[in-house]
Amino acid sequence: MQPMDVRVEVSDGVRLRVRRWSAAANGSPGGGLPVLLVHGLSSNALLWDEVARRLATAGHPTFAVDLRSHGESDAPPDGHDTATAAADLESLSTSLGITPAVVAGQSWGGNVVVRLAAKHPTLVAALALVDGGWLDLSAEFATWEECARALRPPDVDGLHADDVRGYIRREHPGWSAPAVEATLANLRVSPDGHLERRLPIPQHMRIVRSMWDDPPWPDFPSIAVPVLLLPAVPTDPAAAERRRGAVAKAAGALARARVKEYLGGDHDLHAQHPDALASDLLTLAVER
Repeated sequence: MQPMDVRVEVSDGVRLRVRRWSAAANGSPGGGLPVLLVHGLSSNALLWDEVARRLATAGHPTFAVDLRSHGESDAPPDGHDTATAAADLESLSTSLGITPAVVAGQSWGGNVVVRLAAKHPTLVAALALVDGGWLDLSAEFATWEECARALRPPDVDGLHADDVRGYIRREHPGWSAPAVEATLANLRVSPDGHLERRLPIPQHMRIVRSMWDDPPWPDFPSIAVPVLLLPAVPTDPAAAERRRGAVAKAAGALARARVKEYLGGDHDLHAQHPDALASDLLTLAVER
């Protein structure tokens, strides 16, 4: 089963690339609800491929989007913030007629889909927050300057793709070859094999600033649909306690929340555990 890539105009001539997986004709216990998959900061839709294939095989039409300035989507000079990303998803969902949908967001993408569900409740049947959606940088860092220093991405322009590919494999030995290549696709590869960031550092930092200025907590009381929180819990006890505290705070503020931990999981759970994550999303579609 292979996806079809389509481009959807969301605002002012900005078009987003969407990977569209048709549902298998074998029915679905979840009623064949559409599923919308949203990546995190400086990521791309390809990292959802292995999850999406499993969802579509189970009978759910599935869509994975490249947010603006990510992947193969257009890169306008503005709109690099949580609110605009959520507005883009609203326009995309309406244009493609994929409402209501089970919507999953990873990392910053979790914050984005929380905003989508709060502002456009009729578009969302259920939410899955994949190691994100509760991210509040102002609670993690004492000042914006400290946050900016810690989260400024490395300058990888000019590195060779083979070197970065090898690094990804060493850091994530359990990942499949497609997951490694999908991660490499966060960067653009030149004909001579060297790399360039798709999302330039200034735009990256505007999104980080948006996460600092615009945490998700005010949106939680407006969300009435079921929400499945899927944190990657570190093995370090102190770090695990901090992660569980943030997740518990979010779950307590949501009307219909359930938590499933991935102990020792990677931040990119969709790359590390595509089978388990797809199973969790299928269960959410049924239990909603």
